[in-house]
Amino acid sequence: MSLLTVGEAAGRLGVSTRQVQHLIAQGHLSQVARGVVDETSVDRVLAVRGARPGRAWAEPTAWGAVAILSGHAAGWMGTSQRSRLRTQLRGLSSAQLVARARNRATAVRYAGHPASLARLRGEIIDTSRAAGALGLSAATTIDGYVAVGELDTVVRRHGLVRDEEGQVTLRATSLDVAVVRALADDAVVVAALDLAESLDSRERAAGLAALDRALERL
Repeated sequence: MSLLTVGEAAGRLGVSTRQVQHLIAQGHLSQVARGVVDETSVDRVLAVRGARPGRAWAEPTAWGAVAILSGHAAGWMGTSQRSRLRTQLRGLSSAQLVARARNRATAVRYAGHPASLARLRGEIIDTSRAAGALGLSAATTIDGYVAVGELDTVVRRHGLVRDEEGQVTLRATSLDVAVVRALADDAVVVAALDLAESLDSRERAAGLAALDRALERL
């Protein structure tokens, strides 16, 4: 594990140390000791936000963007909101979309015993299975969504331990998980956003390419 001081992390991210503390409190950065963070978690934040991130959408708006790009109605938003969002989407690149939609869920990475992981797949909205549709080999990792209120229960049930290098990514969202499941099942946009946040260059490229295609169709 490579470590950075809060000050070093702030320099890497181009933000203040106070903003780094805020990212730690939100769960976006992994603090391993007082004033020290896991470097991999900093790299992950950079992969999502970019070097000069714009303002992120609120969670309902981020999911609204996913819905529009997936051909869904985004019924939790008003007509004028959807119209403005559609206009915004037409002016974004795929990398900008990844940065703007980062608040759709809080992603936390875990390690777990292989024996429990098959059962875990059945309890979450697993987007890692879409890898084949995006030209990648079948995923050996698990990446999926759970309701915010269910996250702790799932973690305890499967004995997961937080680990930035772990093979499990759980994304806690406040949106109705039935809506998230429908979005994930009907289009690759959700999976593409997840892959575009990866530190693996092939996964990131595949995710960004799929988002480019979705934006072009719009």
